[in-house]
Amino acid sequence: MDTDRFWTVIESARAGGPDGKPGDKPFDEALVDLLAALSKEDILEFQTRFDEIHDAVYRWDVWAAAYLIGGGCSDDSFIDFRAGLIALGREWYERAAAAPDSLAGHPAVIEAGAAGRDEALFYEEVNYVASTAFERVAEDGEDFYEEWKRHRSVRGESGGGGSEPDMGEDFDFDDDEEMSRRLPRLAALYLDELVA
Repeated sequence: MDTDRFWTVIESARAGGPDGKPGDKPFDEALVDLLAALSKEDILEFQTRFDEIHDAVYRWDVWAAAYLIGGGCSDDSFIDFRAGLIALGREWYERAAAAPDSLAGHPAVIEAGAAGRDEALFYEEVNYVASTAFERVAEDGEDFYEEWKRHRSVRGESGGGGSEPDMGEDFDFDDDEEMSRRLPRLAALYLDELVA
């Protein structure tokens, strides 16, 4: 499954899944339904693309955006935030990857900021759609994680333990002035007192 097909599957789920009825099911459930209609190998390839796209936004500037939107952001929450970026679809994902501050223009972020809520864009369930779909179609009790390990081995991937990714420049998320300088639009939505 190449990147374009990955995003086609994501957009199909955003449009309502195999039945094409937006809002009929939550995005993650519609995505599981779509994946469960594919072969097990395609589901594993989907997970490969998901991991690549998910890892591509493992950066300090994106984490800072998550920190503002979430009123703080732990390691685990940042995993969920990046899954939420993928759930937004290719256009918003690419905008956020290019300039995390652009998320200040997303309707869910604007609404949450105005209401003082911190749940916008965090979507834990999306992290597990491939495993859920695989388990739905697996025969003889095949385990997704065992098959995933085999799949990665066949592809020559070690499954971690490599060098640390380049996350860009680290900075203090609790420094309102720094956050306002780096993410001015998000800071305007989420910081109580902006530094002039």
